[in-house]
Amino acid sequence: MRDLLPSEASARELDARDPLRALRREFLIPKRGGSETIYLCGHSLGLQPRSARRLVDEHLEEWAKRGVDGHFKGRAPWFPYHERFRKPLARLVGAKPREAVAMNSLSVNMHLLLASFYRPTKARFKIITDAPVFPSDLYALKSQLRWHGFDPKAALVLLQPRPGETALRPDDMESVIDREGPRAAVLWLNGVNFLTGQAYPIPRLAAAARRRGIRVGLDLAHAAGNVPLSLHDWNVDFAVWCSYKYLNAGPGAVGGAFVHERHARDARLPRLAGWWGHDPRTRFRMQLEPRFSPQPGAEGWQLSNPPILSLAPLEASLALFDRAGMPALRGKSERLSAYWWRLLGGLGSRIEMITPADPAQRGCQVSLRVRRNGRAVHRKLEEAGIVCDFRQPDVIRAAAVPLYNSFHDAWVFARTLLRHA
Repeated sequence: MRDLLPSEASARELDARDPLRALRREFLIPKRGGSETIYLCGHSLGLQPRSARRLVDEHLEEWAKRGVDGHFKGRAPWFPYHERFRKPLARLVGAKPREAVAMNSLSVNMHLLLASFYRPTKARFKIITDAPVFPSDLYALKSQLRWHGFDPKAALVLLQPRPGETALRPDDMESVIDREGPRAAVLWLNGVNFLTGQAYPIPRLAAAARRRGIRVGLDLAHAAGNVPLSLHDWNVDFAVWCSYKYLNAGPGAVGGAFVHERHARDARLPRLAGWWGHDPRTRFRMQLEPRFSPQPGAEGWQLSNPPILSLAPLEASLALFDRAGMPALRGKSERLSAYWWRLLGGLGSRIEMITPADPAQRGCQVSLRVRRNGRAVHRKLEEAGIVCDFRQPDVIRAAAVPLYNSFHDAWVFARTLLRHA
């Protein structure tokens, strides 16, 4: 099987021609035994930007030097610090600056926005979502249903692949939306499914939901920084994401949220309010402002002052996204993915590719179902210095991230997999 692979020299040549190859040097790649690993786990935790430590140290120094005055003095004062993320996040997810905010974690943001946008009635109460469902989303959705007095067995509708298939068919998804439309309150979709790596046609599905009067929310944990997004133009109502996968902001990093501008000043929308969502012009009047006055846009859903030390690595990462630009990153991702597909073409029946072959239906993640001894195969990859992950019962996930992965990384992964599968 190894003879079916293009040569290692061809992979090196593709890397030499890569216009984004210099970005790899902006990240710290973990080592084992003194050698760099083949790090293909950006779908779970992205690598650390080299500039992240400097930015965190700057804030530590400001804290040591200025104490509380750091809120309003220094290179990046803390009081307005979150505001500098508006534009880069908006560029990344295809939003207007006031529609995007860096805050909290994904699950917290999910609950906050569902509190506003999931307003069930006796007639319209169901939530539709794609399966397999990431546990955090599943627990949150079920708890929201129970909170409102509904049984998840009856009120949670799962979009499932057909028997014997691994990917969802858009026609089937739209049919379920049409069928459940009169009883559905929210369509909750992942931009990219965590297990299969399938990217969904969000514009089409969002339009189908809107025709039925269904609110549309997205989990972009595996989509933000991975695939092109146009949340404003797609006319979705709200979205959330984490920043520790493709956005490389570190473990437990500050997440993000999107609220479409049509909801920016809707006073009818209830919310679970906090003081950082209050109008900043009167925020520090404290007890003199007992009435909550939300600032317009996504920032009106903020709760507390942002964790500065956790935000700083995100600033480092977003600067690299702006330097490269999502169109160029997507272009490299598609080339890497196509190359990977070619390399893995000799897998035969031993391993099943469960990520769709259509480039429009995938990002940079590849998910492989190992029919026999999946854990043992994953262990062999680890022993070869390849960092990917295994999801029970039989799936290996790997991602060639265009910011820092190379064609040679993909070549080594394929060679090692074909040798041991």
